[in-house]
Amino acid sequence: MRVLFIGGTGTISMAITRLLAERGDELYLLNRGNRNDSLPSGVKTITADINDEQDVLQKIGDMTFDCVGEFIGFVPQQLERDYRLFAGRTKQFIYISSASAYQKPPQSYVITEQTPLENPYWEYSRNKKACEEYLFERYRQDGFPVTIVRPSHTYDERSVPLGVHGKGGSWQVVKRIMQGKQVIIHGDGTSLWTITHNSDFAKAYAGLVGNPEAIGEAFHITSDESVSWNEIYGAIAEALGRELKPYYVSSEMLAALGRDYDFTGSLIGDKANSVVFDNSKVKSLVPDFKATVSAADGIKMTVKNILAHPELQNDDDEFDEWCDKVIAICEKAKEDFYNG
Repeated sequence: MRVLFIGGTGTISMAITRLLAERGDELYLLNRGNRNDSLPSGVKTITADINDEQDVLQKIGDMTFDCVGEFIGFVPQQLERDYRLFAGRTKQFIYISSASAYQKPPQSYVITEQTPLENPYWEYSRNKKACEEYLFERYRQDGFPVTIVRPSHTYDERSVPLGVHGKGGSWQVVKRIMQGKQVIIHGDGTSLWTITHNSDFAKAYAGLVGNPEAIGEAFHITSDESVSWNEIYGAIAEALGRELKPYYVSSEMLAALGRDYDFTGSLIGDKANSVVFDNSKVKSLVPDFKATVSAADGIKMTVKNILAHPELQNDDDEFDEWCDKVIAICEKAKEDFYNG
């Protein structure tokens, strides 16, 4: 098949790029070319800013596609742009939305595609919902061949999955564990979460590419394994060969003290909720899909890769200082409480 990805080198999309290249699809990546140095052989690139519609149209010429995959659309205006560019040019348009758009707090911990999209805590999630609504309107009114895919917490070999981290990513938390410092975990660490390695996500996504039964439908793609945050952080420490020193802080407190990090959205609107995903719908179309990378194994592989690549070890002194400050504030509050 001839496939075009808008983006194609991110956490979610890179594994799909590798898989489609491996199976022999004619794959094009339309992006600015900033991360194309490690692409598989055979992948073709179109270097352009997707927002420059005239330049994009000039470079794709009269090309048509079996599928266009959108990985970097976050607000409806961007999807309106995509519709102008690709209506009539593709047999399928797959949009990456987000499972964070599902109802928070959830009425049931088991999430299906019928779970309402209702997240009052996170603007990111509400924007994703609005993008879905726009695309489904184009499907109903104009026949635009839309497929919606909702990932949850998907990670790759470049960053370990975490609940609480700074703007610089996961390395500073890894470093704190290595230094024997306390690591902040939201809540008491016992809520259930699902993390999905991008290589597993790619298997189900690839099975939807070119599948006519996926048109006009929404699917989430996750692992079937549910683990606690204590297990996730414990697996990181174990992979490092260090002791985990957890420091538990309520999500509400973190949201109040960490306004620069939007923990209201990412925790209260997402990771602080126990969720278990029912993947029956995507498996009905991709029956051989099975997530095979366990949380423990995926984290071990990721930690090993990060330690072997210094370019992935980006210090975040601001977040490190913030962690120490939060712990000090909480300890002072405890002392004041116990002292009456």
